[in-house]
Amino acid sequence: MTPEPIFDLAHLGHMEMLTPKPDESLKFFVDVMGMTVSGRKGESVYLRGWDDYERYSLKLTASNTSGMEHMALRARSPQALERRVAALKGSGFDIGWIDGDMGQGPTFRCRDPDGHIVELYYETEWYQAPPELKPALKNQAQRFPARGVNVRRLDHLNCLAVDIKANRIFFEDYLGLRLTEQIVLNDGTEAAMWMTMSNKSYDFAYTRDHYGKKGRFHHVTYALDSREEILRAADIFLENGVHIETGPHKHAIQQTFFLYVYEPGGNRVEVANAGARLILAPDWKPIVWTEEERKKGQAWGLKTIESFHTHGTPPV
Repeated sequence: MTPEPIFDLAHLGHMEMLTPKPDESLKFFVDVMGMTVSGRKGESVYLRGWDDYERYSLKLTASNTSGMEHMALRARSPQALERRVAALKGSGFDIGWIDGDMGQGPTFRCRDPDGHIVELYYETEWYQAPPELKPALKNQAQRFPARGVNVRRLDHLNCLAVDIKANRIFFEDYLGLRLTEQIVLNDGTEAAMWMTMSNKSYDFAYTRDHYGKKGRFHHVTYALDSREEILRAADIFLENGVHIETGPHKHAIQQTFFLYVYEPGGNRVEVANAGARLILAPDWKPIVWTEEERKKGQAWGLKTIESFHTHGTPPV
């Protein structure tokens, strides 16, 4: 009998990005990406897209290197959080409870098999826009900023890992995520995975680290409303001297319309339009991409640039 699905987690809440160039990185996210500062604490600045419902979706922290310090996943209820904590305790992946960060209640930390830190929480602060940022429509979190790229919300992130299969099993068994698409090489090795905790086609992806290093970061993605906005973003990045790595183009896997750039600290950032793809089928069967299919490049034939497979943070 098929195990009962676990739907204890709701969505990706935020990530903490490390940067060795905090002033330049902050200017990039505010002036070029069009994000709003919603708090400051110590060496960190908290930022949000204009329709993120929580106080922030990106914690930008000054560091001597780049990469991801942690990702945070919101549970569907206090009881759901307790169930995931109970599953993790004694597993060898658990770290323990912390008080939580700005706008975030009690938080349980764990590590995936590759060493990435994952936070689980339920209590959160809903964003309350100040008068100058109040939207005309009350079902929108914040006024459209009309600045730079104007990213709407956090969409997903991508981590690098040594053992994709071990990470897939961890997220399936302990956190209840569903696999939607994956890459499997000719020898049976799992090379990449796309997983969801909702009806989105994916909340995050893991791909194999080219250098065999653990715990590294590939990119974070913010959503825009249309393909045309991705094209406009390319012009805005160009005008601001931002390095465009690849795109605009369309991924074959998940069919996301994408554009990848590097922020000043060296981290890869994507702006994307996912279209209307949703996973509504309760018995969804994961799509498996072969080694030969991936060699064809992206959806319309664009060859995947080499740095997309080799560049990650922190650098090696």
